[in-house]
Amino acid sequence: MPKIVDPQERRRMVADAVHVVVTRNGLEAASLRNVAEEAGLAIGSIRHYFTGHDELLIFALQELGRRVSERVWAHAETILGEARADRRRHTEDLLAEFLPLDAARHDELVLWHEFAMAARTRPALLAQANETHQILQDLVIRTVRGAQAAGGLPADLDVEVEGIRLRALLDGLGMQAVLFPQRFPPELQREVIRRHLDSLVRTGAGDVREERQQ
Repeated sequence: MPKIVDPQERRRMVADAVHVVVTRNGLEAASLRNVAEEAGLAIGSIRHYFTGHDELLIFALQELGRRVSERVWAHAETILGEARADRRRHTEDLLAEFLPLDAARHDELVLWHEFAMAARTRPALLAQANETHQILQDLVIRTVRGAQAAGGLPADLDVEVEGIRLRALLDGLGMQAVLFPQRFPPELQREVIRRHLDSLVRTGAGDVREERQQ
């Protein structure tokens, strides 16, 4: 009796192979041949599930966004119902999900930057890169909004602006940690997040507006 193959699971398996190839050798190495070899499939099998190379890369990028989002929000659920001190700790942990603190998160960040940079010159990737960027940005903003609702951040904080500022901090810190891991160990990355959150607690939106007017 022939084995029944779940098409979506097979597509995700191929996306896994794309992720491995891109993390190891960069996006330019993610040819159909290299991906098929990594997945242990014939090129014809890859073409059975994807109409072409562009569709394969777009799906791999979609999978990256989906996996990060699911992991972060599975973690976010632990914040609900916690004491205020615990909420603050969980908020720090949640934001740390965007940083390369272990091998899995390191590879995710490498993948995101590989795809994002490629999208600059590959129109086929640009729309999905924008969508994935918005998903990640929304995750950060919802994290800030959740911390505010839980009482861990000032009620008058400009969540949209602070979400953008925090995302910029996470992106910059994450890339530095990928490029220079010895200079940015996990404990230093966590300390940067902690101090940034401390600064938000000390300075509400009203104080920021006053500073801008001076």
